[in-house]
Amino acid sequence: MDQSPNAKPETLPLKKLRQVVSLGALLLALAHVIWPQLAIDAVALALIVIAILPWLAPLVKSLELPGGWKVEFQELQKAASRAESAGLLAAEPSEKEAAFSFQSIATRDPNLALAGLRIEIEKRLSSLAEIHGLNSRRAMGVGQALRALAQAEVLSNEERSILADMVNMLNSAVHGAEVDSRAAAWAIDVGPRLLTSLDERVSEAQRLTNHSTGPAQKAAQPG
Repeated sequence: MDQSPNAKPETLPLKKLRQVVSLGALLLALAHVIWPQLAIDAVALALIVIAILPWLAPLVKSLELPGGWKVEFQELQKAASRAESAGLLAAEPSEKEAAFSFQSIATRDPNLALAGLRIEIEKRLSSLAEIHGLNSRRAMGVGQALRALAQAEVLSNEERSILADMVNMLNSAVHGAEVDSRAAAWAIDVGPRLLTSLDERVSEAQRLTNHSTGPAQKAAQPG
């Protein structure tokens, strides 16, 4: 009962602050456009964005001006949880995946570590697409590979969506977005398990391909 009276004084100043920030930024943007000989340029657009941001606060977790989006640890964890539920993470990484270069630099440079993980994911998706004959004409980007694998039912739509979201976050790191320091631990823990799972799918696809082509090749050989 004592807490409810205190809720209003805390909520109202926050709402007023948002209104003041929005109104002030819009007035500055208007003045910038009207005086003198000013067109809508990067400054005006930035002010308009500032005016809108307070109202988008519940939706925008970490937009930084002018540096761009920040890779949030919470979003990485959410992606890992979805991948775990979909069976995209192996219980344990194989010994092969135990010492990737991105793991060794994760604590020193999380951006570079996430970029390295993205490259490893793309390699495996490309291998899957190639084994299934989906990229015989030209090399595919990771997005194209995901769509082709889903259309061929090599990946489910849920798996495609999870991997696409994960790759998009890793792409942000590639393009210099600020990375949560905890992303290093995420890359070391989740990366090898994801790559192990993808490697298992590549090996299984290769085994099935060899099994299906083997008898045909033998039949074609002269007796």
